[in-house]
Amino acid sequence: MPLHPVRINRATAWAAFVALALLMSAGAAWSQAAPSPAARRDAVEALFPPWQGEANNDAAKKGVLFTVPPIDVLADFHGSIDHPALVLFVGGNYFFAMAPLVAEFGRIHPQYAGKVFYETLPPGILEAQMRAGGTITCGNMTLTVKPDVYLAGLRKVREMLNAGLLTGAPVPYVTNNLTIMVPAGNPAHIAGLADLGRPDLALVMPNPQFEGVARQIRSSLVKAGGETLANAVYDTKVKDGTTILTRIHHRQTPLFLMEGLGQAGVTWTSEAIFQEQAGHKIAHVAIPDAQNTSAIYAAALVKQAAHAEVAKAWLAFIRSDAALDIFQRYGFKRYVGPSGG
Repeated sequence: MPLHPVRINRATAWAAFVALALLMSAGAAWSQAAPSPAARRDAVEALFPPWQGEANNDAAKKGVLFTVPPIDVLADFHGSIDHPALVLFVGGNYFFAMAPLVAEFGRIHPQYAGKVFYETLPPGILEAQMRAGGTITCGNMTLTVKPDVYLAGLRKVREMLNAGLLTGAPVPYVTNNLTIMVPAGNPAHIAGLADLGRPDLALVMPNPQFEGVARQIRSSLVKAGGETLANAVYDTKVKDGTTILTRIHHRQTPLFLMEGLGQAGVTWTSEAIFQEQAGHKIAHVAIPDAQNTSAIYAAALVKQAAHAEVAKAWLAFIRSDAALDIFQRYGFKRYVGPSGG
């Protein structure tokens, strides 16, 4: 599916970003004196959620460490593509759980420790990469890597199975539900989904074009305020510029809220819990069960996977108590429905 890059005046955007960084960065004290260039740089970098200091990379030999936010960062590509034992394409909204999951998998199967490569991108982008033969370009880097396991929502996994990209039965493992992510302190005083239709409210929302969560969000908006509310958020406010559509919501939503570009965004509850646990200036407003929408996370073997036996070991691991213990740290719940979806 085609992607449509946002074209902006870079000089204007950068100036606005620096100004916002000075106001919003954690611990920065505002004063009448202009901050030094070094302080402005630190403020800009402080706004970026930490990239875990290469900790979300299980490669045994990392070589030179060179991560410079916001200039040289590949946050959703993890590990080494040099002869991996297992390649995972993972819907990115639980990127934060993947490092401990991969580490635990390596503890149980030490022969694979340090040999897992995984991407945490929106499911639609991962599908496009698979259809492109595993080739993707990010900035000035192009790489080709073919997955062994595809992990996303159960509905998407079934679609991929029907399309012939995956094989076998889907393996569902945990569930999640939605919440409203807001800046710490909830300065816009958002009480629920109905407030998202306010004309003055700046929103950051997943793009329906390739982020599957947008379908669940729209369903919840309809429950809370009918088609009027859903159309206000995903049509009227998009057209007038008060709704920003993300291209990778699990990174952009919390970042944009911390930058002051938005006042709210609907995400999975686990994403908000992670941001709060990490100490970022993020909070969330719970959505009542009657208006909420749940997701079932599932995985399946990729057709003609190069590492099929290791992939099967991962599919068994992802449903294990050891994996569930990690998921539960972020509010996920065990899937208790029928095996195979």
